[in-house]
Amino acid sequence: MPYETLLFDVSDGVATLTLDRPEALNAVNDQMGRELLDALRTCGRNAEVRAVVLTGSGRAFCAGQDLKEVEEGSRSYGRIVRSRYNPIVLAIRRLERPVVAGLNGIAAGAGVSLALACDLVVASEGARLTMAFSRAGLVPDSGSTYWLPRLIGYHRAFELMALAEPLTARQAHHLGLVNRVVEDGELPGAARELALRLASGPTAALAYTKRALDQALDSSLEEALEYEAHMQELAGRTRDHREGIAAFVEKREPRFEGR
Repeated sequence: MPYETLLFDVSDGVATLTLDRPEALNAVNDQMGRELLDALRTCGRNAEVRAVVLTGSGRAFCAGQDLKEVEEGSRSYGRIVRSRYNPIVLAIRRLERPVVAGLNGIAAGAGVSLALACDLVVASEGARLTMAFSRAGLVPDSGSTYWLPRLIGYHRAFELMALAEPLTARQAHHLGLVNRVVEDGELPGAARELALRLASGPTAALAYTKRALDQALDSSLEEALEYEAHMQELAGRTRDHREGIAAFVEKREPRFEGR
């Protein structure tokens, strides 16, 4: 489908999804939600896509929900969260490709949640992250209450959610919410370079790694060990595994195909 609120490009095995409502700081309205979900599902069906970059145009990554869209007296935030954001977050987690968030600027509310759902996060120096829900008298959603306490602990998570104080990119990196911080002008190249590295890797094994990590978040040690063994069995049957062994024996760099 043609997109009006999203730029979608695929090259060299990397799909770049750029949220494109810069005049609204890439706040998510109904159309953008539908288009982003469709683009993520398209990436999952396209064998040429081996890694994904999710970023924004203009001075924001994503300002969260477009509150102007919700009419006074007819709002149903529960419906919006269930029908729009939850499917997007699940699509990112279930996508059997690594997803890199490129935080080019402001990330607020559900915009932070979308970044946290990705596998790696690269931020520009000028990026700012704000759990802005409480400023509008709302509850953190789109996976924030799941990811944040697991990443930084309950008390720090509650502080960020209750006080809604913005974090600089460096502060977010220090807390472990961001993998890398780069100069503002270097972000597109840095995010793409990381995605290219992932795309050239054993992406089938990376998909199994993603599954195993998600499973382990809510598993006992015994359950995690068993699931690792299951994923390892699947990875051991891939062509990439055979190529990795051959490259090791032949003392050369492996040429992975993602299967």
